[in-house]
Amino acid sequence: MKKTFTINISGSVFHIEEDAYEKLRDYLQMLTGHFGSDSDGREILQDIEARIAELFSKKMEAEGKDVILEVWVEEVMARMGKPEDFIEQEEEAEEPVSSTPPPSAGGKVKRRMYRDPDHRVLGGVCSGLGAYFNIDPVVLRIIFFILFWIYGIFLLFYIVLWIAVPKAKTTAEKLEMRGQEPTVSNIEKSIKEEVKEVKESYKRFRSSNTYEKGREQVGRFGDVTYNVLKVILRIVVIVAGAFLILLAFLGLIGFITSMVVGQSVFHSAPWISGLGPEFNMPEIVNFFIAPGSMTILLVAIALLIGIPLLGILYAGTKMVFRFKSNSKLIFLSSLAVWMVALVTAVVVVVSQIKDYNKETTITQNQVINCQNCKTLYLELGDNPYADRSSRYQFDLRRMRLVTDGDKPLLIGEPRLDVEESSSNEFLILIRKKSRGSNQDAAKNNVEDIIYNFTQNDSIIRFNPYYTIRDNQRWLDQEVDITVKVPRGKSIYLANKMETIIYDIENVSNTWDGDMVGKYWEMTDLGLQEKKPAGEKEPERK
Repeated sequence: MKKTFTINISGSVFHIEEDAYEKLRDYLQMLTGHFGSDSDGREILQDIEARIAELFSKKMEAEGKDVILEVWVEEVMARMGKPEDFIEQEEEAEEPVSSTPPPSAGGKVKRRMYRDPDHRVLGGVCSGLGAYFNIDPVVLRIIFFILFWIYGIFLLFYIVLWIAVPKAKTTAEKLEMRGQEPTVSNIEKSIKEEVKEVKESYKRFRSSNTYEKGREQVGRFGDVTYNVLKVILRIVVIVAGAFLILLAFLGLIGFITSMVVGQSVFHSAPWISGLGPEFNMPEIVNFFIAPGSMTILLVAIALLIGIPLLGILYAGTKMVFRFKSNSKLIFLSSLAVWMVALVTAVVVVVSQIKDYNKETTITQNQVINCQNCKTLYLELGDNPYADRSSRYQFDLRRMRLVTDGDKPLLIGEPRLDVEESSSNEFLILIRKKSRGSNQDAAKNNVEDIIYNFTQNDSIIRFNPYYTIRDNQRWLDQEVDITVKVPRGKSIYLANKMETIIYDIENVSNTWDGDMVGKYWEMTDLGLQEKKPAGEKEPERK
């Protein structure tokens, strides 16, 4: 049993014995080395492989076998021509290729009828017949033309031949059309003649008056097109430059106005809800950034925004007026300044963010000095800012900005909760919380929170807001109030307390807003609503 391989020759798949495969491979490698890898050589090899595939297909069909044998390869090589045969021919001299097949072919070459696409006028029927019968195709065209006018049926005959006769596509088919054996030498000669004919035709075309006139007209058309496109491009550049100048000019005007006047360019932005036209950036930023860092940050922001706007203005001006300048030096210098400003802004912002690293809480306990009090009345003091117009209406974690005269003031709203007391006395716990760069700084910030309440017998009046000392920044300050109620004693929540009470747990799970205006007693189960019989509220002093 012999080993077989599966190969692809010119798009056709064949099974071949190992010995036959090696002999065919050596043959094709010899041809490849001879013809080279240029375009002409590849075309010759493609036609040779197509002819070999055709011969193998016919042999397999005639023999009724599906595996190529070594003897078949030898027959194909003998018919196509062995490499040493045509190599010796080229070394000796160039001689006309005989239309008679080599001795190994074993007989006269059989002509085949094809349509000639290389010398056709319509379908290549007359040129194919001329090659088949070895007659000048011009004579056949004249005969067909005369017979067509005498007997119109010859037009139908021509059309039938056009449809029925195949077109000679490959070099092997073109050789068979002329009665020449499609050997390697003949295929090479035919392709080289075709290439030579194409080159000569192109050379004649290049030297003709038509080519020169066409080339001159194409050159003129190209010049006109270039000038038109140049004018259009210039107009587009000028329009774009004018747009950039206008855009940069408006941006600079708006930015300078915002920096000088102190008004934010964002005060009318719809996505910032609640800010009016009085929104003043420097006043607001002072509550978030240390005063010493504010100036540096403003200069950095001015450079970060101003340099790109000036760059756009410069680019637009250069596009419109086309003046010469050292653009590279200007660009690199501006980029260096802009990068320094960017680094400076990042450093300032990071240094301010560090002030929020740590959090500290301080709790103050105060015993309510009211031994005989069964009920503690919780009220909310008057709002000192109720009659003042607040320019700022946004919250910062329970804090907001208001005006105290002409000075902005940061105030916060406390939260109040009620829990059971572990002793027999009323207690009030005030928890103050703030952040800082470290624990000590956070503690100092907590001590800057100002919050008070007053006691008048059994009446406790809480301030509605807490404040921070002057020149203090917002560092997430908060104030939480817890009223400790002994078991068996009660509290009364005045109506205004609704604004500061927060999630007070009770037995009936009553909502905070519904707890005001009622008495609540601390029982074993928790805070429970109570309506004391005959108990009167104390007089307010």
